[in-house]
Amino acid sequence: MCIARRVIALRLAREPLPEDERAVRVLTVDTPLSGNDLLVAVTEAMVSLHERYYHRTPVSAKTQMLGDDLLACVLGGVYTDVEQTMIELQRSTVVQETRSAFQTAMQRRFIDKVEQLSGRDVLAFISNQHVGPDMEIELFMLSPPE
Repeated sequence: MCIARRVIALRLAREPLPEDERAVRVLTVDTPLSGNDLLVAVTEAMVSLHERYYHRTPVSAKTQMLGDDLLACVLGGVYTDVEQTMIELQRSTVVQETRSAFQTAMQRRFIDKVEQLSGRDVLAFISNQHVGPDMEIELFMLSPPE
């Protein structure tokens, strides 16, 4: 199953769907998803949000459920050319501060997407990025399933 999620995520990174088609696939969830369907849908949603707002598709993306309540999405290869240049110029702190501020401003969109897909409330959202290796992690603490 892990390999299947990775293959789907890598397919998304290499062959992105048109924005309107991806939005339809992610937004038309009638019943809450669970299991592998939820993991794939959250991965697609996070990739789509990054593509839309950073104008860059992450090189890799993978979502896992840790226990019953912690959803973790790890994205690799997320930095833009401008951010990569800043990092090369030893300005990674500026990049991290800017990304953190942007994630704070965007957190409602990320939370809404996960709540819509899972049918569960997000009790806490934590987003952070790392330089070397180039990665970002989105953590969602979910309410207990009903």
